[in-house]
Amino acid sequence: MSKLLTIAIPTYNRAELLDKQLAWLAQAIKGFEDDCEILVSDNCSTDNTQEVIKKWQAVLSSITFKSNKNYKNLGVVKNIMYCLNSTTTKYVWTIGDDDPIQDRAIAYVINKIKQYEDLSLLFLNFSGRNQITGEPVHPPTIVGNRWFDLDSENGDGDGKAIFEHCFSKSVGAVIFLTAIIYRTDLVKRALQIWQDAENNWISLAYLAGFCAANGRVIVTKETYLECVVGVSYWQKEPKSALLMQYKHIPEVILKLEENGYSKQFCRRMLLQNGKEVNFKVFLGALRRWPMSAIKIVVPFLALVSLSAFDVMISKELKLAESSEISSQEVRSYKP
Repeated sequence: MSKLLTIAIPTYNRAELLDKQLAWLAQAIKGFEDDCEILVSDNCSTDNTQEVIKKWQAVLSSITFKSNKNYKNLGVVKNIMYCLNSTTTKYVWTIGDDDPIQDRAIAYVINKIKQYEDLSLLFLNFSGRNQITGEPVHPPTIVGNRWFDLDSENGDGDGKAIFEHCFSKSVGAVIFLTAIIYRTDLVKRALQIWQDAENNWISLAYLAGFCAANGRVIVTKETYLECVVGVSYWQKEPKSALLMQYKHIPEVILKLEENGYSKQFCRRMLLQNGKEVNFKVFLGALRRWPMSAIKIVVPFLALVSLSAFDVMISKELKLAESSEISSQEVRSYKP
């Protein structure tokens, strides 16, 4: 019988964390061994990651447990993309090696993908916690420590509309790796269409949006995991904030438009992103990398300006249409 779900773990030089995550997985996967495969992709670690993998392959010998070691450190996103492209099961769940996941999550995921054969995307709701202070963290647009503020347990409703709501409320929610289960054929198709996605740190939002546009979408009401805020891989990159705010998010929005999302929604999202960027990030980058900062920000400003113009024209057309309808109603009225 073919497996339903690959649980993949991309990792690099975090053998101790990987060991803990595989210990969790060994317990949580009990009863679902026939439905799941495990894949660990080592991004050419220099610590004892390989020893940890071999240890757990022996312990979990009754489960298909694949491993990969890249010939060099390809970067986090490319390692994630390797996991997605290497999957042979119907669904793929790529989890962080350090994300706390509840034991019941695997049972929930397996039950849902068995219940709905047309499921294309599953968002597991999650809470947030500051790494340093331990305080709850959640998006300012959402009340309470529950990063998706809707639930679609049965996948009812339009998948695009559900994704649009989630994306507009929190970009961070739709790119949290461990919260997303994709249908494998769809995510592979999305990667074939945008082969440069591996160079965009927000590309998981594009993958989720693509899947959402092609089937049933489930967003859980309850939380099944926790996001520890302040340890994201891109935060260690020197130009990360500049690239994400001024280049990667706009790229994803344009890719969503190319793949079926409305021009109106995408222009609104570009404007929203334009309002939310931190100008201090640009000024700091301008001092450190003047040419790079200018090359990134000038196209961004042009795109936001075009979006503002399009939205303004759209509003004027709607007002004109509304006025014309009102005039026709007055002319046709006969006392």
